[in-house]
Amino acid sequence: MSDKEEEQVDASEVQPVPNKNKKYRRDKPWDTDDIDKWAIQPFDYETEGKNIPAFLEESSFATLFPKYRENYLKEIWAGVTRALDSHGITCVLDLIEGSMTVKTTRKTRDPYIIFKSRDLIKLLARSVPYQQAIKVLQDDTACDIIKIGNILRNKERFVKRRQRLMGPQGNTLKAIELLTGCYVLVQGNTVSTMGPFKGLKEVRRIVLDCMKNIHPIYHIKELMIKRELAKDEKLKHESWDRFLPNFKKKNVKTNKKPLAKKSKPKTPFPPPQTPRKIDLAIESGEYFLSKTAKAAVAMEKKKEEQSKNSEKRRAEREKAFIAPDEDGPSKKKVKKSKD
Repeated sequence: MSDKEEEQVDASEVQPVPNKNKKYRRDKPWDTDDIDKWAIQPFDYETEGKNIPAFLEESSFATLFPKYRENYLKEIWAGVTRALDSHGITCVLDLIEGSMTVKTTRKTRDPYIIFKSRDLIKLLARSVPYQQAIKVLQDDTACDIIKIGNILRNKERFVKRRQRLMGPQGNTLKAIELLTGCYVLVQGNTVSTMGPFKGLKEVRRIVLDCMKNIHPIYHIKELMIKRELAKDEKLKHESWDRFLPNFKKKNVKTNKKPLAKKSKPKTPFPPPQTPRKIDLAIESGEYFLSKTAKAAVAMEKKKEEQSKNSEKRRAEREKAFIAPDEDGPSKKKVKKSKD
């Protein structure tokens, strides 16, 4: 047997040394590539709920609601109670105090459902309809309440920018909802949003930038480009910075004409000194008067000013009673026919 054949036999007999970190790992035949490991599995009360014991402590959340929502909440409260009771949550509507409360019970098994219930009563207090707010109990839906009231001090500017967010006939708001997949409601000093987490992040950025004087149309254009780029499989794992528009804020300078300065004649002599108050009083003779005389002169000046002002006011009041010039009916001259 040659040396080369012996080396081949020795190499086949040598076994690879196993990695110490993977010493106890075994093959998992059930773990295949078609399984989505990031999918959110719904909580099943019949199977998973039986294995979880009852909670040791009671958790509760309460929120206040405005007076104008009282009648609507009374109408839909039966539906809210039924929806929360299926998850083992009790709810209380206090009309005297103006509050809504949700609590866990001995039947509650899902530990996160109390936070979903808290979000539900918050949305109902912010004028979100019941049919829309009840969707927040689903696992793939979250909510975010954005406060915009304390960003601007000027109320007129705040109202204009809030209207800019909604757009003419609510078109801007509809475009944001379509591109982000979220429900958006602008109400008072808050913006209530519902949808997936990724969409909520985009909506918050658009709303806050709008209140900082950045128009929502720039973000809408960016989202539309991203939507088209996501369809291309070649560009999925690449950077999209070269495709996205880069809007820079430009300070437009207005060409203001400089004010024409009046040219003064140049003289070698300095300007005359302005007289003091005492000098003016000495010239007029008031400086040598007594205190009573000075007070009498000041009173006379005050009365003269008052009489002038009263005459002006009287003239303005009398203008309302002056009859306007009315043109009389125009008399048309009738031409006499010559016989």
